This record gives sequence, C-alpha cells and structure tokens, in this order.
Amino acid sequence: MNDIIELIVSASTWVIPVLFAVTLHEAAHGFAAKLFGDDTAQRMGRLSLNPIRHIDPVGTVLIPGLLLVTNAPFLFGYAKPVPVAFHRLHPQRLGIIGVAVAGPATNVLLAIVSILLMVWLPNFSPAVNDWLATTLNQSIWLNCILAVFNMLPIPPLDGGRVLTAISPMPVAGVLARMEKTGMIILIGLVFLLPYVTAKLGIDLLIFQWLVIEPAGGLVRLLANIFA
Repeated sequence: MNDIIELIVSASTWVIPVLFAVTLHEAAHGFAAKLFGDDTAQRMGRLSLNPIRHIDPVGTVLIPGLLLVTNAPFLFGYAKPVPVAFHRLHPQRLGIIGVAVAGPATNVLLAIVSILLMVWLPNFSPAVNDWLATTLNQSIWLNCILAVFNMLPIPPLDGGRVLTAISPMPVAGVLARMEKTGMIILIGLVFLLPYVTAKLGIDLLIFQWLVIEPAGGLVRLLANIFA
C-alpha cells in the first residue's frame, strides 16, 4: 500500500504540471482566435479550462505515461489541437501570429508563475514542501520545453505557423502544404533519426540541441529575473 501511495504522489508531480501546461496552452489558442474574430473553438466547446475537453489519449496520456515509467530524462506531451478557422481571423496574418504565439506565451507565463510560487509559498511540513518543490520545478521545466518545442519553425507547430504568416506568398504556400506532413517529418527528424544513428554508434542529439538546451537557457533566464 505504501508503494502505491508513493507511486501516486510521485506521478502527481508530473501529471498536474502536464494537465495545466497542455490545457492552458490549447485554451490560449482558442481565446486568441476569438479575439481576432474566430469563434470556432467556442462553438465546439473548446474555449474551456476543463482539462477533459483538451485531453488527447496519445499525447496527454500515453506518451507522458511511457516517458514516466521508462524514467526518461524529460517529460513531453500535447493536447488535442484547438480548431481555428484561420481564414476568419482579422487581420489574417497578425491573427495567425497572435493565435500561434498565445500557446507558447502561456507556457512561459506558467513557468514564471511556478518560479514565483517557489519563492513566495509559505513553509508547510517537510513532505508537503518536497512535493511542492518537485511539482513546481517540473512545471518550470515542462512549460519551458513546450514553449521552445512549439516555437520550432516547422508546420504545424506554432513557430511554423508564425513563419508561414511572415513569409512571402509563394513560400507561405509551400509551408502551408506542410501542415499535414510536418509532424511526421518532425518526429522522424527529432526522434527516429537519433534512434537509428544511436544504433550505429553516432550520438545525434537533435532534441537535446534544438529543445532541451534552449529550454535550459530559458529556465535560467526566467529564474534570474523572477526568483
């Protein structure tokens, strides 16, 4: 019984940050879209802070769970994308940028809130303090990782949509057509290619280089400013 309780407490230090991070990330896209004139998310019931409305069985449950039980050095996950009718945004290019940036910006804000809570929370019992410190620390890292990852300039990530919005029309057209295949390319580049090269004795740490190290820099920057 003690082992089960310990497992639940340990898992909660990841589950809570994941739910907050992915739920508020997606909700922020919906709120930003409504601000720029598209109420699709609201009409489909996705303009909500209820995590259940945003949970993706694979991205919110399976992938974080597998990373957790395999003691991966980082946790990663995502929610169901909030539906946005980009042609209804006005002005369109600014709207696309605003909607795209809203998600990662929310993750950065959550990281800042987590830092402030670590600094300003009163002392509780040692067990509660340890749990809070672990949960908040993992919230800081998770949100910074999500912010950096989502701003990679590859459609359909948020950074890819920003790149599409600021590119000349011919380039924007090519990038827009990558929306359906971009995630497959991204998974191949970031996860499958390093796995294959590792079997050949080559350490191609693409996720480390593109996401983890920049996220670490962002964590240090925010800590220096807000801690």
